[in-house]
Amino acid sequence: MTPPDGVLVVGASAAGLATVEALRRKGYAGRVTVLGAEAHLPYDRPPLSKQILGGSWTPEQTQLRTPAALSALDTEFVLGDPAVRLDARARTVHTAAGRTLTAEAVVLATGLRPRTLPGQDGLAGVHVLRTLDDALALRADLAPGKRVVVVGDGVLGAEIAATVCGRGVPVTLAGPQPAPLAYQFGPLAAGLLADLHAARGVELRLGSAVTGLAAEDGRVTGVRLTTGEVLTADVVVVAFGAAPATEWLAGSGLLCDNGVVCDSRCRAADGIYAAGDVARWHHERLDALLRLENRTNATEQAVAVAGNILGEDRPYTPVPYFWTHQFDARVHVHGTLSADAEVSIVEGEVVARRFVAEYREDGRVTGVLGWNMPKQARAHSTVTDLARLRGLSMS
Repeated sequence: MTPPDGVLVVGASAAGLATVEALRRKGYAGRVTVLGAEAHLPYDRPPLSKQILGGSWTPEQTQLRTPAALSALDTEFVLGDPAVRLDARARTVHTAAGRTLTAEAVVLATGLRPRTLPGQDGLAGVHVLRTLDDALALRADLAPGKRVVVVGDGVLGAEIAATVCGRGVPVTLAGPQPAPLAYQFGPLAAGLLADLHAARGVELRLGSAVTGLAAEDGRVTGVRLTTGEVLTADVVVVAFGAAPATEWLAGSGLLCDNGVVCDSRCRAADGIYAAGDVARWHHERLDALLRLENRTNATEQAVAVAGNILGEDRPYTPVPYFWTHQFDARVHVHGTLSADAEVSIVEGEVVARRFVAEYREDGRVTGVLGWNMPKQARAHSTVTDLARLRGLSMS
């Protein structure tokens, strides 16, 4: 296969940068352009809900590469100009500022957009956390004495609640699950998270969904629950999920259904690929469409995309993986977990808050969770049924 004469990466994200680096590392010497909606050079998102929000990092510390390292990639970065339309057949992207960018290969790495509550737009005191600017705005609003309600009991919401609590600001975590991440982790690990948050001072108002916001004079005053109760709040963080950023692809000819739908090579159409949170691709070993929202996948999928652009023709078949850090708990997950799976402790002790748990369905290990035992959790994931996803050795 002849290397393409020009690659355009839409999204100055971790996945976008990893695509460029992999192309160069694999010997591609052609023209590369990165288009980014934000004005910032590529930065890391996991620290936003922890180090940036907590105040221990400066914005500069989130940058994925130094300016010198980016310059060495011989890549044009067009920043602060969102993509608004794609002509997939012509492989041409049109931007908000009126630019027209064309390349032989286009990589879509636009990530996610936060879900919102009705009426939250323009309401003072209401935040989402997706970008660096979002994190800085929320941090600036966390004045002493303010009451904070985090809407969303998943990974992001729980991390935000832990960080806000660590800053000494009163915080309530609200959501429909019986415990944080209960639908994902199941009762054992989710119950431990609930105990941890409660012990550290987070008020848990779980088991009731949020229906909307209360406001007065243009500023939020509370959060409404399905029970009719209103949780008083000076600051509200809406963190109950995100959706793939695909609206700009309407009319492009691509299939978008919970992400950009791709084949096993992460190819959405001839010369069009997707990587990271926005990509929903066919995982050959699982024989299913899969979309993963985590930093590790963004990098690994980008490397696979770069290889396939250059003709390697390999399916992308990762073992799903993510991690979360809340207070002193570092939880690492390999594979997929189910709330109703059979869970067994295979190393460590729950009482010591250092353990590895295996999740089984129909007698097969589908996931491994490590609580403050990251190396051990990974080791278990490579000697169980999960190893077959990558064809790893079972010995």
